[in-house]
Amino acid sequence: MDTTITGQDVGAARERIRGRVRRTPVLEVGGAGRPLWLKCEFLQHTGTFKARGAFNRLLAAAQEGSLDPARGVVTASGGNAGLANAHAAAALGVPATVFVPLTAPAVKVARLRGLGADVRLVGSQYAEAYEAAVEFSAARGAVFAHAYDQPEIAAGAGTLALEVLEDVPDVDTVVVAVGGGGLFAGVAAALEGRARVVAVEPEGAPTLHRALAAGRPVDVDVAGVAADSLGARRVGSIAFDVARRTAPVSLLVDDARITAARAQLWERFRIAAEHGAPAPHSVEGSVLAPHTTTL
Repeated sequence: MDTTITGQDVGAARERIRGRVRRTPVLEVGGAGRPLWLKCEFLQHTGTFKARGAFNRLLAAAQEGSLDPARGVVTASGGNAGLANAHAAAALGVPATVFVPLTAPAVKVARLRGLGADVRLVGSQYAEAYEAAVEFSAARGAVFAHAYDQPEIAAGAGTLALEVLEDVPDVDTVVVAVGGGGLFAGVAAALEGRARVVAVEPEGAPTLHRALAAGRPVDVDVAGVAADSLGARRVGSIAFDVARRTAPVSLLVDDARITAARAQLWERFRIAAEHGAPAPHSVEGSVLAPHTTTL
């Protein structure tokens, strides 16, 4: 598997998914006497940026002839990636099979099924569901969509950064949350040589931070309020490669700051967000450049 992406990959992804995803707005919110914008990706299909990568993965597979209309796509995720792939598959008229652990919340399973996915409950941990999805892909010929560590997934996510550049041409810093690193990789590749990227992680799940310190991706223990959406145990190889190339600012934030930022998003803008989303908004103003966008 390729372990890197470039701005060209992000540009190709944008052309590929054009008309399939929403062009979400940026909201100018100001902050500490400097311009500050929020990229409103919560208005995207299924509520997160994940739809961008899901569409790019499936459409790229269709272009190369590997997307079988009868077998469709398979992924392992009871959360945002699963929902995005189920939505993209339904939009393209192909089946989606989503493997989730037996411990997945019933409400998430119901939502996946509501989008038309064939949900398979396997094992007690995500790793078991992941292995089952990989085996299913190999045996059935379904396109496998990783939650974050595939070139098409990461490049698709990065298309939102191109929209930021168009809407805020003088942006000089983009602050992005990191879980497995697909969004970070796409954004950093899109902005390489054009704007600084600040990668923000919860103290309880410092996958990129630890990888940069160790010189390689390493497993980390996961805990904290944002573990549901930023709870990958190891940063993806694509994100690590892009980070080594682009040298982002890597910051950790604690649960108290994440929770406070989440409350502020609601109190000031009536934005209801899961705990992972406000992590970039919790960064202290001292690290922000004059024109900053948070994702």
